[in-house]
Amino acid sequence: MSKKILVIYFSQSGQLGDIIQSLTAPLAAAGNSIETLQVEPLNPYPFPWKGKSFFAVMPDSVLGVPTQLQPFELKEAAYDLVVFGYQPWFLSPSIPANSILNHPVIKNILKNTPVVTVTGARNMWISALERIREKLKELGARQVGNIALVDKHANPVSVVTILYWMFTGKRDRYLNIFPKPGVSDADVASCKVFGETIQRHLAIENYDGMQDELLAQKAVEVKYSLMFIESKARRIFAIWANFIARRKKRTGWLVAFKYYLIIALFIAAPIILTVDAIFFKPFLAARIKRQKQYYSGVN
Repeated sequence: MSKKILVIYFSQSGQLGDIIQSLTAPLAAAGNSIETLQVEPLNPYPFPWKGKSFFAVMPDSVLGVPTQLQPFELKEAAYDLVVFGYQPWFLSPSIPANSILNHPVIKNILKNTPVVTVTGARNMWISALERIREKLKELGARQVGNIALVDKHANPVSVVTILYWMFTGKRDRYLNIFPKPGVSDADVASCKVFGETIQRHLAIENYDGMQDELLAQKAVEVKYSLMFIESKARRIFAIWANFIARRKKRTGWLVAFKYYLIIALFIAAPIILTVDAIFFKPFLAARIKRQKQYYSGVN
């Protein structure tokens, strides 16, 4: 029997759209009715970004301040499944993604509805997902699946390539030395396998064990080093965001945050990880395992 599926997301670069198209191809092939809604802010964000506008969205992203979306209408009053695509901005749900979850129409749709969350990120998505989980629970939705695709290159390398992509709009090899930025084409294509798994469970309306199957297919992989750095950084980002949000003149403080971020990524993070690996990580194996399981699953 055909199911009604709502796919809703925001994307600037098109990467998340490609991921979702690959993911939902098996659902469409199975004869389901799929309604895809790519939302747009009423006041669009620039792409490619400029340095000033890029960092200017940090406070509202971290503090969860929504923006107004362009008007849209849905064809159905209820759906059998919602696929929600999001991207992290500054370790938080992007402003458009957060605005989707705060839109009155979407809030009504999500109540009592199974939801699969999917992201295409540089490599840090855990904090954003935690906030999305909290919002879904608040709205009475039921997260039944979680897919997180990332740029698998080394953290410093992916910082350089993602900034090149965001500030030029070009997704090629920077200086012909660095790899292409973003989620690899092979990983995007692999989403069809995840879609087939979702379809099997959707068909019988039973999602028990689905996330375990997705994990076996590597729909989510949590790296301890990134999880550790993100857990520290999100608290510091919150301090910066609250401080800057109270300033009438933000430009100077946003510049200060930019240089803090550069120092944190390229100098502080490697030092902190080294100290942790020597003095703490060896004694926290059980805790780390529990944390990885928690962030990999649906809760």
